[in-house]
Amino acid sequence: MITLHWLYALAGSMFAAFALLSALDGGNPKRFGNAAFWGLMALSLLGGDWIGDFGNGLLVLGLAGLAGFGFIGRSHPPTTSEVERQSWSERLGNKLFLPALVIPATALFGTLLYNYTPLGDYGLFEEKRETYMLLGLGVLLALATIFAWLRPPAIAPLQEGRRLIDAIGWAAVLPQMLAALGVLFAAAGVGTIIGQLTQAIIPEGSVFLTVVVFGLGMAMFTIIMGNAFAAFPVMAAAIGVPLLIQGYDGNPAVVGAVGMLAGFCGTLMTPMAANFNLVPAALLELKDQYGVIRAQIATALPMLVVNILIIYFAAFR
Repeated sequence: MITLHWLYALAGSMFAAFALLSALDGGNPKRFGNAAFWGLMALSLLGGDWIGDFGNGLLVLGLAGLAGFGFIGRSHPPTTSEVERQSWSERLGNKLFLPALVIPATALFGTLLYNYTPLGDYGLFEEKRETYMLLGLGVLLALATIFAWLRPPAIAPLQEGRRLIDAIGWAAVLPQMLAALGVLFAAAGVGTIIGQLTQAIIPEGSVFLTVVVFGLGMAMFTIIMGNAFAAFPVMAAAIGVPLLIQGYDGNPAVVGAVGMLAGFCGTLMTPMAANFNLVPAALLELKDQYGVIRAQIATALPMLVVNILIIYFAAFR
């Protein structure tokens, strides 16, 4: 059976390759910092279960130290030449996007086939992890398609991947860390405290006010933590489950799904969601690093209001 650990091994091997190529990159003055950073990421994925909680904690501190003290930086590895890329662009046009479409197509149609045909009876994948496995399979199929079709240098995918991941830098691991932070907040009882404060302030039976606090809380915690997945455990434990679902008999699907959408409105308005808001500005070399956020606020605020209204009118009918 193919389990989630296989996917961790695949991702860990990729980061290990990035670390090795970084260490060998004599043209990057911060090559050893990059090698150490991506090497620690590889260790977390390949051996996180073996090094234990304390070891993983030290690993996270190492990542934070390398990023915080500026030991990592952009690289410019040699891959395909400008002439080769220009030639492919002129000859193939938008067909160049076909390998990228292989990934979501494999995940979507593979999941449907696995769950709704006898293929699922063979137990090839870990239960409820099929889409993750098929997403990884889609990546491998896309790479195979590229090599069969375009025949780039063998190391080009790894070098291009390293160039992109170095451009993103520490922000690439921020969602993973923030999601873990949300679980820690929930385990520490932050949600319970917020729930008690909410019940003390809002009059009993005020469904609409409770929904407003839940929606705004999802957005605000997302702004603080940068990730709606990190905010959800806290707000669900504080308001979503005990008050809206158990207390006022709200529809769990609506409260959960639209509550997440309310959180995503916060994602549009925070630099903490660096991979969504700061990384695009850096990759596009915008003069204003917060330009993406400024452009999104006018959309995020009305969407937040609409999501709050959807929860109120759809979850309590």
